[in-house]
Amino acid sequence: MGEAERGESAPRLRISFWCSNGHETQPSFASDAQIPETWDCPRCGFPAGKDEENPPDPPRTEPYKTHLAYVRERRSDEDGEAILAEALAKLRGEI
Repeated sequence: MGEAERGESAPRLRISFWCSNGHETQPSFASDAQIPETWDCPRCGFPAGKDEENPPDPPRTEPYKTHLAYVRERRSDEDGEAILAEALAKLRGEI
């Protein structure tokens, strides 16, 4: 069992934050603490702001890319053909 609370607790403020899904969360802060502009919603994980009418936009997530997709971004089809031709020539012993 833990120790019993001793003394006075620090004065607290409860601040409301709203996410784009309409969830409200009210974390408490010490009265002398700096209040953040955004807070992560504990229900959906989206960022929540102090303005109920204009909550922050949810983060834009990029779809998962395979290694081949990244290679295709860096190389043109001509580059790929040249690399393949060089690799095949090495395997055939032509280089």
